[in-house]
Amino acid sequence: MYLPPHFASQDPRTAARLMREHPFASLITVDDEGLPFATHLPLHLVEEGGAFTLLGHVARPNPQWRHLAARPRATVTFLGPHAYTSPRVYPDLARVPTWNYLAVHGTVTARLLDHEDAAAKDRLLKALIGDHEPAYAQQWRDLGADFQHKLLRGIVAFELAVDSWQCKLKLNQHREESHAAMFAVYAAGTPDERALAGWMQTLGMVPACTEE
Repeated sequence: MYLPPHFASQDPRTAARLMREHPFASLITVDDEGLPFATHLPLHLVEEGGAFTLLGHVARPNPQWRHLAARPRATVTFLGPHAYTSPRVYPDLARVPTWNYLAVHGTVTARLLDHEDAAAKDRLLKALIGDHEPAYAQQWRDLGADFQHKLLRGIVAFELAVDSWQCKLKLNQHREESHAAMFAVYAAGTPDERALAGWMQTLGMVPACTEE
């Protein structure tokens, strides 16, 4: 993605935080005609030895798993909070609107889990359950092995090893004259705007007098 230096973060902790807080990702492959193909899906992040791996699955009728089998390299994107920014946050009129956002993009190599390996797929599903509704784990166990295996046959699970990643924090860092007014607007706004205000505080963009 387009990544000016003043918006780039090299901190893996920041990238991991964004991927965990906003796990509904876009997996982008190339189809058999050479065109991009996207699936929107939740992914579970695993960190080990400084490396990232993403776990997920698609429905068996979804052709994307066949793309991954034929061409394992793919792109994954995560979009964090985002919001419009009015030019009213600037002290002068010669300005234009913009859109602020946080995002992580990764280049990945896929490994499909053996479609007969129900245990591996079950572990993957339990990781996703743990992310989003831990209490559902008992209900899943109570469905019984036969019913579980029937459902597991309906998905194709995969591991995505993250070969490289980019983290973009676009928050008008290069326009210091906008920070105080932008923070005030975001702090009183929508959930996404309030989240961006929190990130402004995390990045030390907010003057001390604004935080008091």
